[in-house]
Amino acid sequence: MKSTGQYTIIVEQRATKDLVHLSIVRNDQSADNTPMAVPSNLFLSPCKPSHHRAGHDGGRRQKPSAWLCIWLCVALAFAPTLPLSAVAQNIYNLPELGDASREALSPTQERKLGESIIRDLRASGGYMNDPEVNDYLDTLGHKLVAAGNDSRQDFEFFAVPDPSINAFALPGGYIGVNTGLILLTQSESELASVLAHEITHVTQHHLARMASNQKDALLLSLAALAVAIAASQSNSSSSGQVIGAAVASAQALAIQTQINYTREHEYEADRIGFQRLRAAGFEVSAAAVFMTRLQRSSRFSEGSAPSYLRTHPITTERVAEAQARAENVPYKQVADSIDFHLVRALLQSYLGTPREAVAFFEDALHERKFNNKHAAHYGLAAALLRAKDYDRAKKEIAGLDKELQHPMIDAMAGHIMMESGDLDGAIARFGTAVERYPNKKQLIYDYPEALIRAGQSQKAVDFLERQIARFPGDGLLHEKTAGAYAKLKRPFKEHAHQGEYYVWLGSDHAAIEQFDLALKNDRDASFQEKSALESRKRTVQEELRERERAQKRN
Repeated sequence: MKSTGQYTIIVEQRATKDLVHLSIVRNDQSADNTPMAVPSNLFLSPCKPSHHRAGHDGGRRQKPSAWLCIWLCVALAFAPTLPLSAVAQNIYNLPELGDASREALSPTQERKLGESIIRDLRASGGYMNDPEVNDYLDTLGHKLVAAGNDSRQDFEFFAVPDPSINAFALPGGYIGVNTGLILLTQSESELASVLAHEITHVTQHHLARMASNQKDALLLSLAALAVAIAASQSNSSSSGQVIGAAVASAQALAIQTQINYTREHEYEADRIGFQRLRAAGFEVSAAAVFMTRLQRSSRFSEGSAPSYLRTHPITTERVAEAQARAENVPYKQVADSIDFHLVRALLQSYLGTPREAVAFFEDALHERKFNNKHAAHYGLAAALLRAKDYDRAKKEIAGLDKELQHPMIDAMAGHIMMESGDLDGAIARFGTAVERYPNKKQLIYDYPEALIRAGQSQKAVDFLERQIARFPGDGLLHEKTAGAYAKLKRPFKEHAHQGEYYVWLGSDHAAIEQFDLALKNDRDASFQEKSALESRKRTVQEELRERERAQKRN
């Protein structure tokens, strides 16, 4: 008998059989102290001692200690019961999570882990720095988040510059969508159905539950492995079969547990995501339509299936359930927003060479193969900007200005003016637009860029400092501010903001170097500014040391 605090392990040698029987008893059980039910094929294992000799290869096998066999078997006792949480039938009546998932990853740990991954994505180019696309995803995502009352954390939605079909939820509420998936969707409701699904993965803490399950699967494997180790000590002719069966069982247990959890999470995300999609006012049949399109694309694609299918396995049953849920809701046609069409057109304009992008939109307009005419003209203007055909681009924008007022059109018009050398026109267009749309990040970035190019760096700094006060964690704003201060020859401010940009980018060593440069060139800094920067530097250094310690531990 051996006590582990929460459990007591009873080891019995059975006289009638050459077996060791393990009983695991919870110490906090009732007075009858009934042993836990354990699978007999795992816990009735051949452990008869035998004398080892050198094998045919001349090597010497070490006899495992008795307690090693026992502890490997006992590992199963510490695997929490697989949480079969009740699935919500209504988004406002969500299932409560068990303690196992909270213990595996706390909300604070999830957020820190997510921030770390995002920093790595930015540093590696996996985070698309396109404010038009990210603003749209963020607006659409938060509309879906607001449709339910299950959100207890912040969310950030962003695009990944990757043509493959994928979307994913990171720890801490970060949700990424590949540009390839955005282009594959044929309606805004389809895209919303994907985001609703990913949001549910976050609100239901599926990552934390998966982390808990990984521990369970490991312990299950160790327990089955113990059978193999014990069997290797037996002189029985069947010991080889026992070993093979035990190893196969270990693999099967881990794989099956993973499959069960993946299926559970996907079905839960489908059901709750459906309620979220409906509450937000989108077309509820879109989920089944998009799933079907993904299945078809995988059948006819050469090579591997889309990434989204590998991480979100779509079964016939899932599609059928999605269709059945939609059939129980009265049909309502939902029009796509102009933002959806403009963003897809912008992403399409990035594909191929500039000439190929221009040809794509010219053909679409000539053949009338488009979902939205305004978006097709906008995409052509964007492609012409890439091709540096500024005169034609201006004509496209002029035509749009007569029919549609939109911040993305204002931003595109200002860009065309700025790149063609019409800085006064660009400043006027950006300035008017940013007053009309004060929260549009593309305009917030572009207006000071035009001012800097026009030699109005002080005006750019004044504007940027006001925006940083609103968005202190925006790295791109810090980068532009550093550039403006460089033009004004103010090195302390330049390097301080450049350091903040590197922190945002995930390059802490480079950030600390910039902070050091700022502190060495502090003639234009006040005592309070220097003290604040020194404190900021210490914070970044401590965070860097903590990450390095965590990496060593792992």
